[in-house]
Amino acid sequence: MIEPRKGAKTVKFVDEYCQWYRKLFSDVRSFEAFKYLHIGCISELKRKTLPEIAKLTGLDNQQGLHHFLTTSPWDVEELRAMRLALILQVIKDRPIILIIDETGDKKKGSKTDYVKRQYRGNLGKVDNGIVVVTAYGVFCGMT
Repeated sequence: MIEPRKGAKTVKFVDEYCQWYRKLFSDVRSFEAFKYLHIGCISELKRKTLPEIAKLTGLDNQQGLHHFLTTSPWDVEELRAMRLALILQVIKDRPIILIIDETGDKKKGSKTDYVKRQYRGNLGKVDNGIVVVTAYGVFCGMT
């Protein structure tokens, strides 16, 4: 039996972090795409699109990354559960600070999805726009 090849190396701390999730991916190409997307997310790219991430990581095109996100045989719920388990393992019983961030942008027209009349804190009133609410955890000075 031929042993499967190891995934291509990237940045050391990304490789070490992603290794925790290795068993979720049945093939090495999916695991490499997982690592490449992490590289793209932490990079200084202005637009974090698949073509830009592919260029940054030295891929010929974005097809492999697109396939990973759309038809690859990994389960997002398993990944979320594993990520949560790892986070809980690190935090243990230590406290975290929860930050709720509500950001709104004024929008005209109705071409953008989810645009409607709603309260936006940055304007202090109800107006046509889009609102995003994000939750962050701060632990030992890290977000």
